[in-house]
Amino acid sequence: MLSALLRRAPTRRSPDHASNPNLVLGLILAAYLMIVLDVSVIITALPEIHTSLHFSSAGLSWVQNAYALTFGGLLLLGARAGDILGRRRVFLVGIAVFSTASLLAGVAQSAEWLLVARALQGVGAALAAPSTLALLTTTFREGTERTRALAWYSAVAGGGGSAGLVLGGMLTDWISWRWGMFINVPVGILVMYLTPRHLPETARRPGRFDLAGAITSTVGMTAVVYGFVRAASDGWGDKLTVASFALGAGLLVSFILNEMRAEQPITPLRLFASRERSGAYLARMLVVGGMFSMFFFLTQFLQGVLGYNPLQAGLAFLPMTAVMFSMVQIVPRVAARVGAMPLLLVGLTLALSGLVWISRLSETTAFFPGIALPLVLLGSGMGMALTPLTAAGIAGVAPDDAGAASGVVNVAQQLGGSLGLGILVTIFASAQRGDGGSTTHALAHAVSSALTGSAVLLGLGLVVVLVVMHGVRIPAMAGAVRARVAVIRSAG
Repeated sequence: MLSALLRRAPTRRSPDHASNPNLVLGLILAAYLMIVLDVSVIITALPEIHTSLHFSSAGLSWVQNAYALTFGGLLLLGARAGDILGRRRVFLVGIAVFSTASLLAGVAQSAEWLLVARALQGVGAALAAPSTLALLTTTFREGTERTRALAWYSAVAGGGGSAGLVLGGMLTDWISWRWGMFINVPVGILVMYLTPRHLPETARRPGRFDLAGAITSTVGMTAVVYGFVRAASDGWGDKLTVASFALGAGLLVSFILNEMRAEQPITPLRLFASRERSGAYLARMLVVGGMFSMFFFLTQFLQGVLGYNPLQAGLAFLPMTAVMFSMVQIVPRVAARVGAMPLLLVGLTLALSGLVWISRLSETTAFFPGIALPLVLLGSGMGMALTPLTAAGIAGVAPDDAGAASGVVNVAQQLGGSLGLGILVTIFASAQRGDGGSTTHALAHAVSSALTGSAVLLGLGLVVVLVVMHGVRIPAMAGAVRARVAVIRSAG
């Protein structure tokens, strides 16, 4: 069915180099910004969604996870579809699915409705996102044109999550959380109208779809995350909790066996033969799991304990995101002097210090200095660490595996965020129940406990870097910066 839909997508040809490069760049960036924004635009709306659609405290995490799991799980399949069927064609279908799902999410009348729509958004993003960078490099000539385009693309990757927090807060506070979803619809329609007229199609390459690998990995990870969320509400001994973990483990084993046998596996297992790359993937999952969860829980503290409105909560994260974005600009120059591995270790240590500090919050904690200064430390540390960590994830791969390696970096980011949030929701729910339920004191205690778990995940990521990766030479930072623009970043 999907293949038939892709074949019916518009195939109108356009010149190799568009007459209006600014319009082409705007199209690509608008589509990519929608995808990046959708990770974070919902964060500051979570307390209102919690109330309006009657989510449980544990179930609320699925508003994020439904999107991240399908996005991360199907990302490599989306990249393969672009190779085989043409990037522009797959890009158009992805934007159509994403825009339709956004409309459905905006009119959701129940928790289940919203979660299905968020999962469908993830499917659309997985189809569209891998094609954005490929279409950009196809459209712009190598040299000044492409360098300028990549600089803008990187800026969207780095700043999109921050903008989503503020935009989501504005829309939720001034109109409704639903407009965080509705805003994608007119942008998506405009992108779909202009794309066949201005973007060139890429050449198709023969290949096979590893549907078994995509399905077993995505459903397997979803089952594991569901097991953690179910444990938070119904306990570890609940039959459905145990069944979810068993199903997830079985499907993930099937995924590995399938990838060993598949003629064109969606995730070549040879990528994990390198200690450096394997360590980078695992460290990224742990680090992003801790950071992603911090946004989820801290926004509930800001609104539920400190009494911030959604816009104020979004603006509260700016100390972190502004510093983080600034650090990305100077990291290559610093790394050229001190080396990438020292920069990675210092960055993770700084970020861990900030997360440990912020995890000590209580209902009497003031934003300054108890939250603002730790966020600055977090932003500084993550700004230092993410680029060398990305470089390590693609180090030493053969040219034929470069796309797959970059895709695995993206997948590790999305799935790490979902798995980390699923684990920490159990800590949050347990702490809240044990301290009196719905009082602000109980909420503050639960958030503090969950953020302590976030710090543990980040600390484990640092341990992985020290034990598994230390002693290996991360490639030159110039290559890391080029790879960096291919990474779809989480909020912040």
